[in-house]
Amino acid sequence: MLDHVFISVSDIGRSIAFYTAALTPLGIVNRLDYDGKDGPPGHPDLKGFGSDGRVYFWLREGTVEGKAAHVGFVARSKEEVDAAYQAAIAAGAIDNSAPGARVYYDPRYYAANFMDPDGYSIEVVYKSWQHSPPV
Repeated sequence: MLDHVFISVSDIGRSIAFYTAALTPLGIVNRLDYDGKDGPPGHPDLKGFGSDGRVYFWLREGTVEGKAAHVGFVARSKEEVDAAYQAAIAAGAIDNSAPGARVYYDPRYYAANFMDPDGYSIEVVYKSWQHSPPV
């Protein structure tokens, strides 16, 4: 299990607005700003996103190598995949594969893919077998 991921972005304000819109439908609504001067020498300023008391997806301003990363976010339902995809597209994402089953992985693998403003490949995915049935 991953604890956190940093990606470099070219325009921190634009990326905060984009990810706020794209991640809110997934319940990723916690935001934290970390001042790099509070860390060891050379630590970057960070803008974090998370949920359930955790912050795990961090942005830092810097050199962008958009095609160098692919980040997948968990959705709790197909509807969340659809909502996150629509929010991302409305916020300026470039479509990279509309919501639907990814039968080449598994017929129960439902996902949407888009590119963020810096060209990073983002996937929102619902894998039904990874979720407990509703109680």
